[in-house]
Amino acid sequence: MNFQQFVAIIPIVERIDSSHDSQTVELAEDLHALIVVRHGHLSVSARNREPVVCSQGYACHPLYGPFSIQVPKTKDAEYVVIAYRTYPENSPWTLHGPLSMLSETKIRYMLDELLRTIGQIRADSAEEEAVRQSRMRMMLERILFIFLNESRLKEAGRTSAAAIEETLSYINEHYMLKLTLPMLAERAGMSEGHYTVLFKRHTGTTLMHYLRRIRIEKAKMMFRDTRLSAKEIAHKVGFGDYFHFSRVFKKEAGYSPTEFLKYLSKI
Repeated sequence: MNFQQFVAIIPIVERIDSSHDSQTVELAEDLHALIVVRHGHLSVSARNREPVVCSQGYACHPLYGPFSIQVPKTKDAEYVVIAYRTYPENSPWTLHGPLSMLSETKIRYMLDELLRTIGQIRADSAEEEAVRQSRMRMMLERILFIFLNESRLKEAGRTSAAAIEETLSYINEHYMLKLTLPMLAERAGMSEGHYTVLFKRHTGTTLMHYLRRIRIEKAKMMFRDTRLSAKEIAHKVGFGDYFHFSRVFKKEAGYSPTEFLKYLSKI
């Protein structure tokens, strides 16, 4: 589902039901439904598909109905089912499956407005009824926009986290090479600035400090497990200059390579 489809359609509210109970939602071939959880969580299952635990939203497409909504027997839950049509009738509308939201307060406000508006007595004049219908349509459009946009942002966040994790694995395997910010950012498919921000958010430190820490930990292992000289170890963990290695080692470990070797000889 993408925003190109959203731009091309007009959603029209058919009905709205608020419920605390389990139920089965059957849709006519030209009807879609949006399940919005207001409290607790549900289990939603489409035809021939495994149930999905839903704590925010779920889009029901008529091709995959009927939909079974199960409220846990030991838990309270409240949810709203909005049935709607899309116009033009032949426009593609593929929205289906779990949806995410970050702006729960906004969604709740829109739901309250929709429920209040649909509960009003139908207006006496055609003009007033058109205002009522337009208001409901705008509320539904806003709810759909929030779900589409924030589900996309959440998915992008998951993708970004996976990209950072991949570069961390790369750093741990290739720490002895010359690793640079531009190289790793390109590997993650991000700008250098974006990569820097996400890297620190993910690890709690900067790229250079993370790399130094990994190299010093590897050096300490080599001191314990091999008979290599300090200069050889410095080279193997990615330091071309032994004096630089010595300074960084003392800063990270709290003692110099020579002091560390003396410590190892005593244990």
